[in-house]
Amino acid sequence: MNATKAQLQAITHNEGPAMILAGPGSGKTTVITGRIRNLIEKYKVNPRDILVITFTKAAAVEMKERFLRMSAARGVTFGTFHAVFFGILKHAYHYTAANILREEQKYRILSELTRQHRIAAEDEKQFLSDLIAEISTVKNERIDLNHYYSSTCPEDVFREIFRKYEAIHRKQGLIDFDDMLTYSYELLRERPDIRAGWQQRFRYILVDEFQDINALQYEIVRMLAAPQDNLFIVGDDDQSIYRFRGAKPEIMLNFPKDYPRAKVIELDCNFRSTPSILNCALYVIQNNSHRFRKNLHAVRPDGPPVNIQEFRDQEHEILYILKCIKNGMEHGRSGSDFAILFRTNQAAQPFAERLLEFNLPFVMRDTLPNVYEHWIARDLFAYLHLALVQTDRKEFLQVMNRPKRYIARDCIDSAIVSFETLRMYHEGKDWMIDRIDRMETDLRILRGMKPYAAVNYIRFGIGYEGFLKEYANQRRIKEEELIDILNEIQDGSKPFESVEDWLAHIEEYKKAVAEKARSDNASKDAVTLATLHSSKGLEFKEVFLVDVNEGIIPHKKATLETDIEEERRLFYVGMTRARDRLHLFYVREKHGNTAERSEFLDGLVQE
Repeated sequence: MNATKAQLQAITHNEGPAMILAGPGSGKTTVITGRIRNLIEKYKVNPRDILVITFTKAAAVEMKERFLRMSAARGVTFGTFHAVFFGILKHAYHYTAANILREEQKYRILSELTRQHRIAAEDEKQFLSDLIAEISTVKNERIDLNHYYSSTCPEDVFREIFRKYEAIHRKQGLIDFDDMLTYSYELLRERPDIRAGWQQRFRYILVDEFQDINALQYEIVRMLAAPQDNLFIVGDDDQSIYRFRGAKPEIMLNFPKDYPRAKVIELDCNFRSTPSILNCALYVIQNNSHRFRKNLHAVRPDGPPVNIQEFRDQEHEILYILKCIKNGMEHGRSGSDFAILFRTNQAAQPFAERLLEFNLPFVMRDTLPNVYEHWIARDLFAYLHLALVQTDRKEFLQVMNRPKRYIARDCIDSAIVSFETLRMYHEGKDWMIDRIDRMETDLRILRGMKPYAAVNYIRFGIGYEGFLKEYANQRRIKEEELIDILNEIQDGSKPFESVEDWLAHIEEYKKAVAEKARSDNASKDAVTLATLHSSKGLEFKEVFLVDVNEGIIPHKKATLETDIEEERRLFYVGMTRARDRLHLFYVREKHGNTAERSEFLDGLVQE
């Protein structure tokens, strides 16, 4: 590909700060590698003076390989933020890889601390993941712990866990990934001599995907780049989609204010998508107020218009997509030409189940979801099993107080549960006898029901949904998150005539998920399933962007204008993954309720 005028401007930039606005498919890697080569060959810069920072190890390796294919120069440093900052700490404190706290160690420490504080979470893994994210936020954004209000547990408990976690791993001489940033920041700020040494070492700094940077990373990079400020940043504020990790588009938007003499260059040619796809995406993103206005245009000839289509429900949506893919593969197209993109990972499960059923190969960019392993699913299955056999002690203990019936564990003293024994134990307590009678009746009613109706009865007849709402309130979780899981499980039961058939299908799916995890996940002829977040950086000939409905895209958690703008950027990223064909699908009905099409589709011409 011959370089465009804008690309040449960026490649030939020499001294001083520069911001390269690189929209999707505009050739940013060409610009970065080209500029490195130009610095070395034209301006005689020592390769050792050049630092290239990326966000992932894979991106750093790819960038390095691309550069080495075009230049014989050796010595340029390519690395992630964490790798670069750990290198600085190694020189200062003589750290080795043995000083890095492993993820399993982190989970073990925090798991023990939550047990000490008697925090009972049904999904411990998810709870610990949320806790770790909050600890990371406090560190990365340098928040005063006394002013941070946790959403995972009471404030005093969170602060105590945070302090103990820090004390434990520091006593062991270990640092976590967040410490690599905070320690580097403190070191460079407090030691002018060390800072000057690294400033001399890396006289030219290039940062890829700059829109993903957080405030702490930016402050460290600014210190390293001073005083010459040979800081060359490449990114696209319209593709900033990691606010939950601390990335803020405002950092990039304010770059010209931080560096008034910075050269701003827009890579205005999109080499990936057809004009129809690109223009549709640009129409959507222009509704964001806080962004750089750009003049991106497609260089390819036009293709078919974007297909915006309504379906009665998700089942019809899935079958239509599978039919399109199957037809394409039968006519010689590769499965890898196709991608199905979702707002959340959990939304992939119905598609994964059907792809397995139709024997169509697919790969997951994220962990293959299995809602049937969620604790809510285990509760529902316990009820269904008890309805069939009514004897399993473990399952009875699991749900006997969901909802609360105030049955004591010590009255279940044998492997076989007998309602008659329970009544004898509570003799003279009529209110308890009534509850036991009602539970026995409920299980008898469940026995003859089809799966969908049975789950419905557990939810509303038995009162399980009420229990979930109460649990959410106690655990400071949004009840909608648990109800969404419940809805997904119930929807999955629809096609089955009997509980036995449904449970058999679930076992088959579990085996398929396990097999998928063991097998090579890099098939060259497989359909890609990915969330909008994990699709970033990828491209496909044909993209199906599904469930473009209010509450999903944009997500119902997005309430502030900044949230809506982030959701719009996420949608824009998904749309611009498509090269030749883009489908935007929405449904009229979701979980038995009327669904509205997304506001992001307003103004787009429907095919």
